[in-house]
Amino acid sequence: MKTGQHVFPFEQGDKSMKSLLGGKGANLAEMARIGLPVPPGFTVTTEACNQYLRQGGGLWPELKGEIIENLNLLEQQTSRNFGGEQPLLLSVRSGAVISMPGMMDTVLNLGLNEKATESLAVETGNRRFALDCYRRFIQMFGDVVLKVGHYSFENVLTEIRQRKKVKTDAELNEADLEQVVKDFLDLVHEETGNEFPTDPQEQLFFAIEAVFKSWNTDRAVVYRKANRIPDDLGTAVNVQAMVFGNLGADSGTGVAFTRDPSTGERKLYGEYLLNAQGEDVVAGIRTPKPLEGLKKDLPAVYSRFIEICDILENHYRDMQDIEFTIERGKLYMLQTRTGKRTTSAALRVAVDMVKEELITKQEAIKRIEPHQLEHLMHWRIDPDAKKDIIASGLPASPGAASGKVIFDADRAEETAQAGEKVLLVRPETTPDDISGIIAAEGVLTSRGGMTSHAAVVARGMGKPCVCGCDELKIELGKGRFYIAGVEYSEGEVLSIDGSTGQVILGETSLIEPQFSDEFHELLGWADEIRRLKVRANADNPEDSRLALEMGAQGIGLCRTEHMFMAAERVPVVQKMILSSELKEREAALDELLPMQQSDFKGILKEMVGKPVTIRLLDPPLHEFLPDRENLLVEVDRLQREGGDAEKLAFKEELLQKVRNLSEFNPMLGHRGCRLGLVYPEIYRMQVRAIFMAVFELLEEGFPPDQLKPEIMIPLVGHRGEMEMMKQLVDNEAAAVFKEQGRQLSYLVGTMIELPRACLVADQLAESASFFSFGTNDLTQTTLGYSRDDSEGKFLPFYLQQKILKENPFAEIDREGVGRLVEIAIEKGRLTRPDIKLGICGEHGGDPSSIEFFHAAGLEYVSCSPYRIPIARLAAARASLYQIEY
Repeated sequence: MKTGQHVFPFEQGDKSMKSLLGGKGANLAEMARIGLPVPPGFTVTTEACNQYLRQGGGLWPELKGEIIENLNLLEQQTSRNFGGEQPLLLSVRSGAVISMPGMMDTVLNLGLNEKATESLAVETGNRRFALDCYRRFIQMFGDVVLKVGHYSFENVLTEIRQRKKVKTDAELNEADLEQVVKDFLDLVHEETGNEFPTDPQEQLFFAIEAVFKSWNTDRAVVYRKANRIPDDLGTAVNVQAMVFGNLGADSGTGVAFTRDPSTGERKLYGEYLLNAQGEDVVAGIRTPKPLEGLKKDLPAVYSRFIEICDILENHYRDMQDIEFTIERGKLYMLQTRTGKRTTSAALRVAVDMVKEELITKQEAIKRIEPHQLEHLMHWRIDPDAKKDIIASGLPASPGAASGKVIFDADRAEETAQAGEKVLLVRPETTPDDISGIIAAEGVLTSRGGMTSHAAVVARGMGKPCVCGCDELKIELGKGRFYIAGVEYSEGEVLSIDGSTGQVILGETSLIEPQFSDEFHELLGWADEIRRLKVRANADNPEDSRLALEMGAQGIGLCRTEHMFMAAERVPVVQKMILSSELKEREAALDELLPMQQSDFKGILKEMVGKPVTIRLLDPPLHEFLPDRENLLVEVDRLQREGGDAEKLAFKEELLQKVRNLSEFNPMLGHRGCRLGLVYPEIYRMQVRAIFMAVFELLEEGFPPDQLKPEIMIPLVGHRGEMEMMKQLVDNEAAAVFKEQGRQLSYLVGTMIELPRACLVADQLAESASFFSFGTNDLTQTTLGYSRDDSEGKFLPFYLQQKILKENPFAEIDREGVGRLVEIAIEKGRLTRPDIKLGICGEHGGDPSSIEFFHAAGLEYVSCSPYRIPIARLAAARASLYQIEY
């Protein structure tokens, strides 16, 4: 390799040079190196592409010189002349470092002009073939380089096919194709104002530039964003001698996978066409044949192809996606790459290859991206189903659902109980809507972001959710909604796809989630490898049971506030909040105590032998009261109509309390430990309920060392807060232990959600036995972003402008929030070396964030039950890669 070299003939490359030669170029070089039949060629590097894009375009003289030098070598290798007698024709194809199938441009048959076409006709004795190559070249070059619309060329072909009364281009004769060529050249002149370029060298330089430019086409940019491919990789350009599949019945072209890309079954899967070029297979004009038919048409070629497929799969030790051409009975390999496959197929291929001793368990785990498992965890829309997509929003919680649109949580619950499927559709959801969310098949909101209330709760329940659907305009009072100006009534059936954000009119067919043996086997291998434990965020016995099925090793976050929202409890909770005297409040809390005790008992019983972290009440009290605007309307109605005086007095009192408790910024207001300090009786009731639940289980015969409650104090930022809360828990525990005549082991810790808490973690660790990082609020308080507002307002702009690389509520902000986590870990361990450290925010189920938490030294991550398999796999991959930040 020469210094500053930007062009490499295939014989100078190999598969290790992927970052320089792109995937296609590196694999072409590798296939040539191991002796497979590959047409000769050369690769213009990704570095050349990036330099071209940086300088705003234009091939520089040194690069042109390297291209011409390699072109001369190609002429020698093929004994052909570029633009002369026995013409050398070229394919010019993109080749990104990470495969982006169909996203960038290709030009075939490059080097033809009128003279070269006639030379090719004489050489092959087949003028129809030569004209067919020329019309294909004009069409591809015109589309890709000259930007004449592909449809314009297709219109010419369609007109001639109709006039000749034939169905396919292959049925056009020599005279027809001569007319096509003339019409194509006229079209180019008409559309561009210039003649079609006839200098082959000029054609080549134009084509290389067009491929470079295609790196930044809209479709390529969108694909990279969707697949998290960096924008700075650039594409290589592969220039290769053409071989022709359109020379007759002993020629053809095709594509194949060495295993079934849908199921992973070990059988050859592919299609081919005789007397055709590569684009014919994918254009849909002619129907390709199943690959098995090649065994009958060209048995010797088929036999050799099977051998090569085995060689490639064993060489690359992965399923291959192969393109090939047959020229007059001789097989040529045009591409091999790692084959795209479904998640189910990926799991089967990985597990099978371990059993076939092609790869190790560790390599199998590296083969499966954690986010791929999302496709298996939820109901999905049948990919073959017809969809009438009417709007789109944020894909807040994966999965799909159909149901009647219902605006109100109570009505959603009633409708669901009557046996009908419903979608809860709201401008946004609040804790009051929890019953409706539970009853609904899925949730659709017009406002809110990926970590809004609706999104977080839906993900925790494994329900699909689409948030922030701006096109959706809801008129709650009139029972109707609008999308793109079209009016619909409440009760209309919609479907949502929480994986894509699509909103679909009507009911669509769904595919049930399935977990294969390979799914369980691969995750078992992951469990052997990972260091990080994986817990669940679960608030009830049902979620706890599901979490265990998904492989949870405990509960990292049990949110007690969700228990307060059950319909039969809301009046008791409101009575407690409305109490003006301590005795009244304690009486209401006495009513809540057995309810909480029953909740904790159910969860602890499911999780016997595993730790359960229970967060004491966190949200401000006004969240448990009715909406202020609705109360105003109701009070006004009762006053005007002279309704029930007792009911009116109660509603007026309720309204006054709502006004008193309302805050300008509730997230930073009277919540968390501040609530427990001002109203310690609330926390005392919860602590008592936890320990009474444990004693109840002891009476049922469960061993004490298998019941492991961990009590978590939320939103602590000062040493004094932690000390007072720890004392409250210990005092109440001592009182219960005295009553029961027996001691229990337990832990008291805190949720780290504030930057100050991170900075004084050494002080907090004096009282706290564990830290659990609440990264949702820690992100908000560190960045100063309201998650609901930012995702609907400026975050998309920040991401588009690359101010932010990723949504910080979806992936941990390593430089800011991540650094605070590291500081807290370091300080906490200075005071208490054995302190338990975990994370229970939404980031606990994000693979990239899990890599960070592994490197930072946390002991566990906690996430919603449906993300546990993803976290298990991500934690194993983090152990394998040992990424350091």
